[in-house]
Amino acid sequence: MPRFLGNIEAKIDAKGRIFFPVAFRKELLSSDERRIVLRKDVFQPCLVVYPERVWNDQMDYLRSRLNRWNAQHQQIFRQFVSDVERMEFDSNGRILIPRRYLQMAGIDTSVRCIGMGDTIELWSASTADSPFMEGAAFSAALEELLGEETPSSIPF
Repeated sequence: MPRFLGNIEAKIDAKGRIFFPVAFRKELLSSDERRIVLRKDVFQPCLVVYPERVWNDQMDYLRSRLNRWNAQHQQIFRQFVSDVERMEFDSNGRILIPRRYLQMAGIDTSVRCIGMGDTIELWSASTADSPFMEGAAFSAALEELLGEETPSSIPF
């Protein structure tokens, strides 16, 4: 399973192609992932790149939580899986991001690629600070979330 870490800026050419960061490409290839799936994020104005295996796991998990005979569940699943693009890298390590996706995320000429463990988020470089918390708020949130843990229950 790939583990994407880091925050890397990349350029988008006039045709909408991005030279995917080498560190992320290497991680995909070392995990024997050749294809990726692109989708607009559900919560944020960014795009999410899923290795195909991770996408399939997400899709299976969502399907397992939804009832096929419930109309609202069907709408949720339909919306989640319908507006995606399967992609492969060209020989130069680029992917072509369709214009509608660039517009959805407000991405123009440069993009911020943020490793999120098993996925990669693509943000407009001009709004790349918006997904992050201010330092003091981040430390306070971590303390609130993990501060009550006993040392033996913390995995590190």
